[in-house]
Amino acid sequence: MLQAMNDSFKVIDALADGEKLDVLQYQTLIEAMTPELAGYAADIADKVRRKIYGTDVYIRGLIEVGNVCRNDCFYCGIRKSNSMCERYALANETILNCCAEGYKLGFRTFVMQGGEGAMSVDAVCDTVSQIKREYPDCAVTLSLGEYSRDDYVRMFNAGADRYLLRHETADKEHYRKLHPAGMSFDNRMRCLHDLKDIGFRTGCGFMVGSPFQTSFTLAEDLAFIGKFDPDMCGIGPFIPQKDTPFGKFSAGSVQQTLFLLSLIRLIKPNILLPATTALGTLSPNGRELGIKAGANVVMPNLSPLSERRKYALYDNKLSTGTESAQSLALLKESVKNIGYKIVTARGDIKK
Repeated sequence: MLQAMNDSFKVIDALADGEKLDVLQYQTLIEAMTPELAGYAADIADKVRRKIYGTDVYIRGLIEVGNVCRNDCFYCGIRKSNSMCERYALANETILNCCAEGYKLGFRTFVMQGGEGAMSVDAVCDTVSQIKREYPDCAVTLSLGEYSRDDYVRMFNAGADRYLLRHETADKEHYRKLHPAGMSFDNRMRCLHDLKDIGFRTGCGFMVGSPFQTSFTLAEDLAFIGKFDPDMCGIGPFIPQKDTPFGKFSAGSVQQTLFLLSLIRLIKPNILLPATTALGTLSPNGRELGIKAGANVVMPNLSPLSERRKYALYDNKLSTGTESAQSLALLKESVKNIGYKIVTARGDIKK
């Protein structure tokens, strides 16, 4: 047992030195997680991140543009079959007002996130173009789901800089257990590769502790990140939503999420890695723990207060307090208290 533990610490060191692991090695590492190993991985990940980004933490202004969705993912509270979901879609003017408020607060990246089909492609392109005209020093990130290559090209040509599309799982059989038959693992992968090929700064990601996930499927996720080489990666613990088919499943582990954040930082040292709202939802200091484990991005909510509760991807999702863009001073203080600093910048990936 002691030898196995020592070997795991050596694997962390090897990752930090740039060594690539295979799926079975990642699986062994995931299964070997202990508080001591996770703490060691976080310390090494923090050192690696500081060499590239120092103590800077980038902020993104999150605008949840609508909760209308044409998909029926089994885990998601805004799935199209959820009749309990109170639907909304933000008008173009409202989105621009959110950007205006965010710009005054110091945000230089806006993230337009929404259900698939919450905005038409024409509306997305028009809104992105207007944001870029009004705020040419800002970046626009989109997180709007799967589209054709031609539609992605239109969004890119309109001025969008980044696109976040969580792959959810790198295992095809696991993907089928999380999604209805009409959704395709192969199409999700096609989208990711199209986005990267078009020129977007591309992000992927997955839930930690999603139903039917195993240490092997998590290992496949880590191997995929190493191979795909994304600019961003969004991970957070699975949290059930009561009105979905997975409403009675247990939430994922904060501790395992933090460990995986550290491993992702070691796999790709310069990655843009958010400390997600889901972490803050399950743990009062989840965001701060995520930063200490290797994350360097936070995304406070700029959406209209009247609509935030409706974007209920999972139960008890935070959108106020330090999760709110309007409480930026509190966020700065909490980040400063753990030895980091919020910076006003686009926060582009450093090569």
